[in-house]
Amino acid sequence: MELVRVTESAALAASKWVGRGDKNAADGAAVDAMRNLLDTVNMDGVVVIGEGEKDEAPMLFNGEHVGNGSKPVTDVAVDPIDGTTLTSLGRGNALSVIAVAERGSMFNPGPFVYMKKIAVGPDARGAIDITKSVTDNLHAIARAKRKTLNEVTVVVLDRPRHDDLVGEIRAAGCRIKMISDGDIFGAIASAWPETGVDALMGIGGTPEGVTAAAAIKALGGEIQGLLWA
Repeated sequence: MELVRVTESAALAASKWVGRGDKNAADGAAVDAMRNLLDTVNMDGVVVIGEGEKDEAPMLFNGEHVGNGSKPVTDVAVDPIDGTTLTSLGRGNALSVIAVAERGSMFNPGPFVYMKKIAVGPDARGAIDITKSVTDNLHAIARAKRKTLNEVTVVVLDRPRHDDLVGEIRAAGCRIKMISDGDIFGAIASAWPETGVDALMGIGGTPEGVTAAAAIKALGGEIQGLLWA
């Protein structure tokens, strides 16, 4: 519950900037609120995955110590707001997120800012293989979920780099739900039956991928990634 209060405080701080057109102000408010409350949490944490490097936004930086210094000793991944643009435009599905793991166990991508991802929920866990084609994975997901291809829905970030991906998904007969930002939400949606989403595919932020992996694991799903430069 301590960590829930941390993300809650960040979300509440950012809420004052919803629809005001200033994504950095929203992010800065969330960062400050998250940092202040993190220092009260019972842990000796080090930020392994911080957010902000790729867009010069305010951030909790990599290597920053958080928590009150007591046990447990942890790695921490943070994203005070995944979806700063969504927040600034007054749109939905922005999230405040944090993931915590034993020290040394959290993947550190180093300088790699982006990663190719595929995420699915529990029904398709074990069926995907990121080294195979998009079409092969769509067929595998459909089989695992006992659906026809035209019943499969894939979340994809709306970016020019995904033009070929979008074409291949549609050629297979599947639906696409395009999102402008916030692929942590997109990944989580693939493991949340009520959303109607079967998978997330495409290239997005590496910090978001690591954080989404923690959520997907907790939900019983699977996410695979390849670093992309």
